[in-house]
Amino acid sequence: MKQIITLFTILFLLTGCSNDNDNNDSGQSDVEFKVIAQGDPSPSQTENISKSNFVVKNTESWNAFLSKMSSYETSKFTETSIDFTKYQIIIVFDQVYGNGGHSIDITKITENNNSIFVHVEKLLKGNIATVVTQPYHIVKIAKSPKKVVFK
Repeated sequence: MKQIITLFTILFLLTGCSNDNDNNDSGQSDVEFKVIAQGDPSPSQTENISKSNFVVKNTESWNAFLSKMSSYETSKFTETSIDFTKYQIIIVFDQVYGNGGHSIDITKITENNNSIFVHVEKLLKGNIATVVTQPYHIVKIAKSPKKVVFK
């Protein structure tokens, strides 16, 4: 009888425990996002922003970022006035390439109880056009205190 109770206790503990690991894909839900801009401009249009992924959560940081982009490039943005009480901006910049036709793509954003996961891929791998370019992708999501993890 003691062995049966021990066995049931072990089974209960194994099935009753949950794993809240940040990298655990189970229990994730999709996060809606709106594309603000995506492009493959020359680095002179982006003030040589280095390859990076970052989150903008306030107007001051957003304006500082916009000042690094050319007015030509920002004219392609769907919006530049962001209500940071409701939204945050996710930005990914790729490296500089010696040819055109590259992209960096936020393909999906998911979240669990602890984190927001931004899934980034390179869907376009370039072509033979000899022009220096630097792909970027900028999206808007609902404001959240959760940690943002780029995958």
